[in-house]
Amino acid sequence: MAQNTEVVVLGGGYAGVMAANRLTQRDDVSVTLINPRPVFVHRIRLHQVVGGSHDMVVDYREVLAKSIRLVVDTAARIDTAEHGVALAAGGTVGYDYLIYAVGSGSADPRVPGAAEFAYPIAALEEAQRLWSVLDAAPPTAAVTVVGAGALGIETAAELAEAGRTVTLVCGEVLGPYLHPRVRRSIAKRLAKLGVTVLEGPETKVTAVTRDTVRLGDDRELPSAVTVWTAGFRVPDLAARSGLSTDALGRLLTDETLTSVDDVRIVAAGDSAAPSDLPLRMSCQAAGPLGAHAADTVLNRIAGAQPASIDVGFFGLCVSLGRRAATVQLASKDDTANRFSIRGRVAVKIKESSYKGLLKHLADEARKPGSHTWPFKDAKRRQLLEAKRDKAPAIRTAHRLTDS
Repeated sequence: MAQNTEVVVLGGGYAGVMAANRLTQRDDVSVTLINPRPVFVHRIRLHQVVGGSHDMVVDYREVLAKSIRLVVDTAARIDTAEHGVALAAGGTVGYDYLIYAVGSGSADPRVPGAAEFAYPIAALEEAQRLWSVLDAAPPTAAVTVVGAGALGIETAAELAEAGRTVTLVCGEVLGPYLHPRVRRSIAKRLAKLGVTVLEGPETKVTAVTRDTVRLGDDRELPSAVTVWTAGFRVPDLAARSGLSTDALGRLLTDETLTSVDDVRIVAAGDSAAPSDLPLRMSCQAAGPLGAHAADTVLNRIAGAQPASIDVGFFGLCVSLGRRAATVQLASKDDTANRFSIRGRVAVKIKESSYKGLLKHLADEARKPGSHTWPFKDAKRRQLLEAKRDKAPAIRTAHRLTDS
C-alpha cells in the first residue's frame, strides 16, 4: 500500500487555493488548507466594498476541491524540525510538505497618527470598517486617499463616482507603474470624476490627525476620513519561524519556489521571494505561482527534479469607477509600455478578470493540473545571471532538511 503524503497549504487566497486544488492530482496526497476565515475573499474587489458592495466573499465550496480539509485558524509558528504548524487556537497540524502562501496585507504606515486615524483597506475587515465610517459620514465630508498605486487610484475613483469629495495624495507620482502616456489618460479620468490629485515629493504625508493630513511642504488638508493604501507588507510568520526572508519578510526561495532553508517548504504568491527577485504582488502572478508551487511538491513526491518558474505579465487593469477602466499593457517582464486599452472594452476586460479568477480556481478544483498560463518571462534568466555576477557569493549553499 502506497504511503500517504500530508501537504499543508498556509493561506486560502488566490495562490493558496490554486496550489491546494492542484495537489489533488494524486490520490496518495492529503491536502489541508489553513486560513483565518471560513470564506474566500475576492481581494481585487475590496475597493468596491468602500462604495457599498458587499459580495466580495465566496463560499470555499465554489472554488476548493471537495477532498481538501479546511482548517479555519491562524498559523502561529512553523516548526521545521518537527514538520508541524502550531495554530493560534491551539494544537498542531503536521506535514510532509508545506506550501507557504500567506499573502500580503496593509503596510505599517510609520507616519505619526496614521495608525490611529487612517483606514487601511487591504483586508476584508479593514474595507468593511471603512465602509461603516463612510456610511456614517456626511456626503460632503472631505476624503483623502493616501497612496497612488492601483488600489489608491481605484478607491479614489470609486468614492468620487459615488459623489464623495476626494483628494488623492500620491507622495511622488500618480501610478508609479504606469507609462507616462497612460498616466495622463488616467489623470484625466480622475479629474472628470472630480478627484483632486496631488503629486510630487512635497506631497509625502508626514502626519495624520483625526481631521487633517499634513504634507511634506507643511500644507494641512482637511480630511474627515483618511484612507491609507500606501504599500503592502507580508506576515512575519516565516521570520518568526526562523526561516530566511527578504527585507519585506517574504520567504526566500530558489527558482523552483523551494525555501533556501528547507526542501519541504515551498512558497507561492505575494509572500514568495524567488532568488530574492520577487514578482510584483498581484493576482496575476498568484495563480501561476500557486500552480508552480504545487508542481514542485508533486515532483519531489515523485522523485523528479522540479522546474524553475517561468511567469510573465500582460500589464495592469485599473478600475476608474464602475463605468470606466484602463488596461495598461506591458512586456512579459512587467515593464509598462505606451499602449493601453480604454473605454467599454477595458471595462469588459476588468469585469471578466473578476469572474475569470474564480473560474480558474473552480476549474482547477474540478480538473486538477489543467491550469496553464500563457505569459512567460524570457528576461528573468538574464536578470538572475546579472545578479549572480554582482554577488557571486550570495546563497551558494542550499541547506536542505529533507529528513
